[in-house]
Amino acid sequence: MATVTAPVPRTIPAVFRHRAVHKLVLIAAVAAILVPLANARWASGTWPDALTIDLSDPLTRASDWIVDNRDSHPLFLYFFGHVSNAVVLGVRAVYLVLLAAGWAGVTAIGALVAWRVAGIRLALGSAAAFLACGLLGMWVPTMQTLALMVVAVLASVVVGAFLGLAAGLSDRMDRALRPVLDTMQVLPAYAYLLPVVMVFGMGVPAAVLATVVYAAPPMARLTALGLRGADKEVLEAVDSLGATARQRLLTARIPLARRELLLGLNQTIMMALSMAVIASVIGAGGLGDRVYQALASVDVGAALAAGIPIVLLAVVLDRVTAAAGDGTESSGRRGWAYAFVAALAVAVAGRLMGRLDWPDAWVVQIAQPVNRAVDWMTAHLYSGVPVVGGTADWAAHFTTWVLNPLRDGLQWLPWWSVLLVVATLAWLIGTWRTALTAVLAMAAIGVLGVWEPSLDTLSQVLAAVAVTLVIGFATGIAAARSDRVERLLRPVLDVFQTMPQFVYLIPVVALFGVGRAPAVAAAVVYALPAVVRITTQGLRQVDPAALESSSSLGATAWQQLRQVQLPLARPALLLAVNQGVVLVLAVVIIGGLVGGGALGYDAVFGLAQGDLATGLVAGAAIVCLGLMLDRVTQPTERRTKKGA
Repeated sequence: MATVTAPVPRTIPAVFRHRAVHKLVLIAAVAAILVPLANARWASGTWPDALTIDLSDPLTRASDWIVDNRDSHPLFLYFFGHVSNAVVLGVRAVYLVLLAAGWAGVTAIGALVAWRVAGIRLALGSAAAFLACGLLGMWVPTMQTLALMVVAVLASVVVGAFLGLAAGLSDRMDRALRPVLDTMQVLPAYAYLLPVVMVFGMGVPAAVLATVVYAAPPMARLTALGLRGADKEVLEAVDSLGATARQRLLTARIPLARRELLLGLNQTIMMALSMAVIASVIGAGGLGDRVYQALASVDVGAALAAGIPIVLLAVVLDRVTAAAGDGTESSGRRGWAYAFVAALAVAVAGRLMGRLDWPDAWVVQIAQPVNRAVDWMTAHLYSGVPVVGGTADWAAHFTTWVLNPLRDGLQWLPWWSVLLVVATLAWLIGTWRTALTAVLAMAAIGVLGVWEPSLDTLSQVLAAVAVTLVIGFATGIAAARSDRVERLLRPVLDVFQTMPQFVYLIPVVALFGVGRAPAVAAAVVYALPAVVRITTQGLRQVDPAALESSSSLGATAWQQLRQVQLPLARPALLLAVNQGVVLVLAVVIIGGLVGGGALGYDAVFGLAQGDLATGLVAGAAIVCLGLMLDRVTQPTERRTKKGA
């Protein structure tokens, strides 16, 4: 009798069991069906006119209606008018208080607050920062900017905390506010200045409200995160004591979310200060106006003299709010009372001595020496450098060999193939909802009729991101593996991260000329600190046990990095990519001021000419492009954590 042997089961190779492979197979099957159909229907590859909506007429009519009714319609008279007056009165009141305190009083207040919050070292640093503002001859513009920032930050915190409170306590509100906050956070600041100016006109109210729109989302997100992350055991204990919903919020949820609330305040202050220069375009005045005027005349020395105080203010406020968030402040009402009395005494003494204004004799002029240094660099580095060529040659080569082929290649691709690539990338890194959002955002760009300019902007973003990631990952790895390198990089990254976006344009224009290459260079410098910091932090947070285990097996330092640290730090590296993309997009848009062209030029042109149709369509396209890039580069783990 013959023996029947059971068939040996065939095992599927591990690579074919991976979820990404399943997605790729499904995408390939769908593409095999849709690509021939799309190629037969739209052989030219350009975005079809039949799928385009012309918004010029309705937007022009809306612009004309706003201009005609700004001084007569009840909506402007009894709502927007009151909002504008309240902002003007608030900024003027803070400015007058700062002037009344005098330079000595303001310096004393800043130093004593820093002392109570974080100790004597930060107090000395705070005093030195305010004194440096006076030494640079920027005391009055600094007070103007500080007054505007105080009102803008207070309004941003109130609006952000209110939205965060609603999202933190209600799942329905959280879902409703999520796309709004996404749009506010992805939208580059320059894109929504035009609608604000159309409603409020040029001046301080428009600048403050534009800053609020830009700076409120971090406060809202972190407030919601803190309220939702409150310890459930503590909340259950409070419930067992019979506390009402209001008592539970005030006595448990908000105190438990203290760290997130202070972090939100920190991020709001940083984003508000980054708007100081951009808001000057619509009449904010202060330090931003000095930087903007210097940009118009390519005066690097004057821009640096006005940019340094903004950086100093940002660094001091960042350190003070970060120390408050860490809980390192010294508590006690008596200490605060002593500090208040001391600051008041210094302010009164300065007023009695007639020393309210910063003495002109104490001003140090740095504009001319800086300009001479820039002139020397331009003369010796711009062109004619032996062997390596000059910076102008580098910019020309980068444009010829990188930017132009990348732009031409993207514009050559059929529009439906671009959507297919976007869907593939977004689905591989996220879910089908992520892919659908990215595809709809990219398709909306074509519907708006700005397909080719958007691809031009996309080419600049991709080139800048590639350079940023190469330099950022290499620098971050070096900083993660050496404490000395990290200590040396920390002050440099602090300065780069707090420097206003406009300031970067001036030296790159002096070195590289006008065009798309300077816009890319400025974007790289602006986005680099965030990529370096996130990469360093991700590599340093790798489990030490994994490193010890690999070391015990004889792995070299390179093998540890490649096989252990980089795979385990993958979420942080993807986050670095995402943040690099968002930051690069913000500066590439501003690069329209220096010849970047594409959507940036349309946004700048619309703002300068009051052309709502051109500016708003470009702004909407920027939003869609930013949303697509955010979804394509945002890891699923991060999206789940932040609820996006």
